Amino acid sequence: MVKGFLRKFAAGAALAMAMASSAAAYECIAPANPGGGWDFTCRTISKIMYDIGAVDKPIQVTNMAGGGGGLAYALVVNERNDDPDLIVAASSATATRLAQNAYGGLTADQVRFLGAIGADPGMIAVAKDSPYQTLNDLIEAVKKDPASVTFAGGSAAGGFDHLKVLMMLGRAGFNDIRKVKYVGLDGGGDAITQAIGGHVQAVTGDLSEVVGFLKSGDMRVLAVFTEDRIPGFDDIPTAKEQGIDVVAVNWRGLYVPKNITDEQYNTWVERLRKVAESEEWKEAMESHGLAPFTLLGKDFEGYLKGVIEEVAQLSRDLGVIQ
Repeated sequence: MVKGFLRKFAAGAALAMAMASSAAAYECIAPANPGGGWDFTCRTISKIMYDIGAVDKPIQVTNMAGGGGGLAYALVVNERNDDPDLIVAASSATATRLAQNAYGGLTADQVRFLGAIGADPGMIAVAKDSPYQTLNDLIEAVKKDPASVTFAGGSAAGGFDHLKVLMMLGRAGFNDIRKVKYVGLDGGGDAITQAIGGHVQAVTGDLSEVVGFLKSGDMRVLAVFTEDRIPGFDDIPTAKEQGIDVVAVNWRGLYVPKNITDEQYNTWVERLRKVAESEEWKEAMESHGLAPFTLLGKDFEGYLKGVIEEVAQLSRDLGVIQ
């Protein structure tokens, strides 16, 4: 039923967009309303691609909200699966929804992912007076008594904030995930308020959500889930350097229709690479609190396959999917 709904509306959207934008050489679909991560990805990358000469004509941005990205995904798969001039904004939320079969049966291999060129780093934070001084302090407390530690995040149970905790604990050898206490709240701000108030012991989310609380001294970040420390936050250790080999970031990237040629795919990969290497993109990342995270082409496709498999297994274990 969901698939039929998406197919019906994707067909209508395809006709409307074809009429409205037939003169556009290139198009980037942001699968949400203006504002937010997907819109930022499309508008910023598209502008920089043109400004630095990676494309010879401007890229039109089209907002297409619906189904948590599923409407745009269905449009690409069902109506525009060989369009060489189309790119679509994606993020970790896209991968999570695909892993949890939230797009009405559509799968990750029905498009081609170009890459990611920036990310909001995942993290674990505690209140300033928390007894946990390191990430391993917190993990050992969970291992000893899972009921003693409650994590709060801005996504529902089974969402990406929840999954970050489960990935972290799994890497540390704790796999009894149903014993992990997690409270899903309406945004990262509410989760932080709960931690400061002493109602939960730790917060899972993105680094950008706690920057203000770090500056005020109300919160401490025990670890960021990145390969390297974050410029400007060099005093925060990564989970990896504390012996927990987990990378969990809300990456910003793009996908394209599956049935374009390899040459057309590689052309878009190189265009995205030029953006990633540009000073304009570095300035955009800094102003929006993004960390360096560049994976392109086959390297990104391999990374994404592993993430989707892990998220799907965790989601099955949680009972989010069958």
